[in-house]
Amino acid sequence: MMLAPITMEYRIREYGLQQGALEIEYIEEYFGEFPSRKTATEVVRRLDERDHQILMAEAPLPDDPATVVPVAYKVSHEIRMHETEPKLADLVARLQPTVEFQDRKVLYNWLGGTRRDWRGRGFFRALTEEQEAWAHDNGFSEIVVKTKNCFYDMRSTLDQFEFNVIKFEPDADDSRESKVYLSKRIGLEVLDRHRSRRQVVRSA
Repeated sequence: MMLAPITMEYRIREYGLQQGALEIEYIEEYFGEFPSRKTATEVVRRLDERDHQILMAEAPLPDDPATVVPVAYKVSHEIRMHETEPKLADLVARLQPTVEFQDRKVLYNWLGGTRRDWRGRGFFRALTEEQEAWAHDNGFSEIVVKTKNCFYDMRSTLDQFEFNVIKFEPDADDSRESKVYLSKRIGLEVLDRHRSRRQVVRSA
């Protein structure tokens, strides 16, 4: 008699801004490949007064199942046609030839990753599918993300999630530093392809 495969259910916590900013500052300490890490102050400044979402996937430690720790995270926020913050204004200017902002809500996938020892177990997929469901429910038409050519694992992950390359900015000195912009339109057909089972807990 064949046993049915065990289907993992992912535990995801959705945070409010203040507590979520502190959690991001904490988890980014585990990402040595990031050239710089965000402080809680930076996160609050970026996300305040705009639609945003802070998600973290949690899992028990293998040698201590009673202890649950954050193992992956994803932070996204709305970007608008008329941004005043210089970095966001520059981003919109680079995206405008390929992304329509007029009368549409566009979600920017700002931060995210999975701790190295936990990669390949579906945590980031679960976060991405929860993000897409939230984006659809909150009226977003499209999700965009910017990455570097050298982040091969991230590019591979985005390819699996059916993000399309919409712009490539080559770096004249080092091709690995070239910037890649990707996009995914959000509709019911996207949600129909979701595979992960998720338990979402919302914290203040």
